Amino acid sequence: MPNEEWNRQVRHETPVQRLDRNWSSLLQELRVVQTGVQLLTGFLLTLPFQSRFDALTDFQRGVYLVTVLASIAATILLVAPVGMHRLLFRQRRLPELVNTAHRFAMAGLLLLGVAMTGVVVLVVGLVVNTAAGIAAGVVTVVLFLTLWVAYPWRYRRR
Repeated sequence: MPNEEWNRQVRHETPVQRLDRNWSSLLQELRVVQTGVQLLTGFLLTLPFQSRFDALTDFQRGVYLVTVLASIAATILLVAPVGMHRLLFRQRRLPELVNTAHRFAMAGLLLLGVAMTGVVVLVVGLVVNTAAGIAAGVVTVVLFLTLWVAYPWRYRRR
């Protein structure tokens, strides 16, 4: 049974009500992740001003730059739906808003995963050594791909 038909029969909702529900759900999810990504970005932006930053190797500086740029891009993507909503308010563009915000949220989560992996590589690399940092980064990527992609995708395909 197609989604629209299922929503009509089971939820007794119109397509517009479904869009409103989807928008509300998306906003709730974004509220959860926005705070974390903003704190992470703020923390990362302060690191170059710390005394130990000069001691980073070229590899660690590269990881830092990728990490901070991924975190900033994730922040932009995860906050963008709010700006879109303000600009499209009362324009009857809810279908476009929900679809675009969904895509931004997915891209933002991907970049958040990149940023968090970079943080793991940096922290473990500084505390233990570079090889341990890379190994911890690989484990982090595997966890993200498993829990954020593969596991949900398994249920999506059913």
